[in-house]
Amino acid sequence: MKSWKDDPRADTNPLFNDNAIKLGVFGLNGIGISMTDAPEAAKADWNESATVAKMADEGGFEAIVPYSRWRGYIEEEPAHRSGLALDSYTWAAATSQIAPRPSIFSTSHVPTIHPIAAAKQCATIDQISGGRFGLNVVAGWNKPELDMFGASMLDHEDRYGQAAEWIEILRELWTRDEAFDYEGRYYTIKKGISLPKPIQKPMPPIMNAGGSDRGRAFAAKYSDMAFVIIRSDDPDEIRREADHYRDLARTEHGRDLQVWTLAYVVQRDTEQEARDYLNYYAVEHGDDRSLEGFMAMHNMHSQLLPKDVMEAMKFRLKAGHGGFELVGTADKITSRLELLAKAGIDGALLNWVGYEDGVGRWVKDVMPRLRQAGLRRT
Repeated sequence: MKSWKDDPRADTNPLFNDNAIKLGVFGLNGIGISMTDAPEAAKADWNESATVAKMADEGGFEAIVPYSRWRGYIEEEPAHRSGLALDSYTWAAATSQIAPRPSIFSTSHVPTIHPIAAAKQCATIDQISGGRFGLNVVAGWNKPELDMFGASMLDHEDRYGQAAEWIEILRELWTRDEAFDYEGRYYTIKKGISLPKPIQKPMPPIMNAGGSDRGRAFAAKYSDMAFVIIRSDDPDEIRREADHYRDLARTEHGRDLQVWTLAYVVQRDTEQEARDYLNYYAVEHGDDRSLEGFMAMHNMHSQLLPKDVMEAMKFRLKAGHGGFELVGTADKITSRLELLAKAGIDGALLNWVGYEDGVGRWVKDVMPRLRQAGLRRT
C-alpha cells in the first residue's frame, strides 16, 4: 500500500510534506467561523484576505481553506452577516497568485454545482496555482441554501450517495483523455470530457468531513484528508478517532489518508489575557442569533441535553464552531499541538477572530516553538 508520505503530488503541493503537524488558515474568504459581533472580526473583505494570505504564505502554512456560504443562518434574515463569504472558487484562483507556496482550496457543496463545472474550475485553478489546488467536498447540509438553488435536501444516506457519484465523475473528468458516458442515480453524463487536466496526478487532493458512520466510510474511500472535530483532550480518545479513519481506508480500500482537525486560536502573553479575550468575543459579543439559527438548522434541541452540557456546546460553537481549543500563551498552544501530533493528528485548520493580528502573533511566537519541539522543519 502506498503511503501519502510518498505521494508524487509532494513535488508541487506542500500538503504532502513531512511536517509532523501541518497547518492551515480556515475561513479567510468570509467572516471566520466564530459567532461573534466583535468589531475586529473579519468582514469578507478581499484586501484583508489578501494581506493575511501573504502572511500565511511567508509564515510557512501548508494550506489556506475557505468555506462556502450563500446566505445567513437566520431564517427570517437571509442577508444577515453570517452569510458573508467570497465565492470559494474565484477566491482560490486569486489567492493562489498572491500566496505562491501553500495549497489553496475551494469548498464545494455538492448540490450547488454540477460536477462537470466543478471539474473544469478545479483543473483551471490547479493550472493557475502550479499544482497546489485542493478541494474540500461537502455533501450538503444547509437546507435554506439548497432551497435557493432549487435543490432537494436529501436524507443522510442519499446525500453521501450523490456526493460519491459527484466525486467519481470528477475523477473520470480529471483522468480520462477520451469522452465517457456515466449513468447513475443522481447524474447522467453523455460523452463527458474536461480539458485541460489538472497538473497534479492523478488528481488534486480531496478533503472531507464526516462524523457519522456513513460519513467516515465516505471519507475513507474518497478523501486524501479526513477532517474530524475533536471533542476531548484525552490523547487516547483522539487517537481512536483518527485511527478509525485510517483503518477504514487501509482495510476497505487499500489506501492511506491524513487526518486533520479544526481549532480556534486565542494567543496572548498570559493565560488570563487569552481567557479574557475569549470571553469578550464569545460571550460579551457572542452572536446568539446566528447560534440559534445554526442550531435550528441542525435540529439541536436544548431539551435533549442537560443544561450544563448544552451551554458548553453553545460556547464552543460561538468560540470556534466546536473546534479544538488553542487558547493561552505560545507555550501552551505549542503543548496542545504536541498533544494532537502524538495522538495521530496530521494537520490543523486554524481560525482567529482577527486574522491579521492572530496570524502575526502565531508566526512570530508559535512557529519557532513548533520547530524547537520537532513538529515542523526549520
